[in-house]
Amino acid sequence: MPAKQPIFITGIGTGIGKTITSAIVTEKLKADYWKPIQSGDLDNSDTMKVQSLVSNPITKFHTEAYRLTQPFSPHKSAAIDKISIDMENIVLPKTDNQLVIEGAGGLMVPLNDNFLMIDLIKQLNPKVILVSQHYLGSINHTLLSIHALKKYNIDVIGIIFNGAKDIYSKSYILNYSNLPELGTIPTFENLTRKAITDAGALISL
Repeated sequence: MPAKQPIFITGIGTGIGKTITSAIVTEKLKADYWKPIQSGDLDNSDTMKVQSLVSNPITKFHTEAYRLTQPFSPHKSAAIDKISIDMENIVLPKTDNQLVIEGAGGLMVPLNDNFLMIDLIKQLNPKVILVSQHYLGSINHTLLSIHALKKYNIDVIGIIFNGAKDIYSKSYILNYSNLPELGTIPTFENLTRKAITDAGALISL
């Protein structure tokens, strides 16, 4: 077991900035990084993307428990690859460093016929950072995600907002959920290692 409770980066859906957020948090804390399940894009995986954006010499990148060839939800990708995701095979890597874990998709993404991503989070017992992004419907998606995390009694550190600002959405989410805002990450014109390092100053951890 790691010396510190892991930090799990999850989001209100797919494509809302979990990987960029993971890179920023990993670099800021000089933490280790682990993506338990990679679904598709194995030649340019999220681990590889984060590795290309992290510049400190301390971070270690741990091997995925499952590397699935198809870019679908894990249960579908695994079925196409003719394997089954076994939750007992997803074990925290050994490290004395802080560990940042990146999820796949949102909380209710199925891993197999019986387990969802939120079940994996519960199993790994991390603290959670929820990544939100403003769009029509994002208040609903964010509050539903928070409701699910609370129902599972999962410790949520706070919310990181990614992309364009919307004070109406943000203030409603924070007031309703009573969760702290950890920061807002801007849309990057040039995604570089320096940009990732500089963005660390925009979040509070």
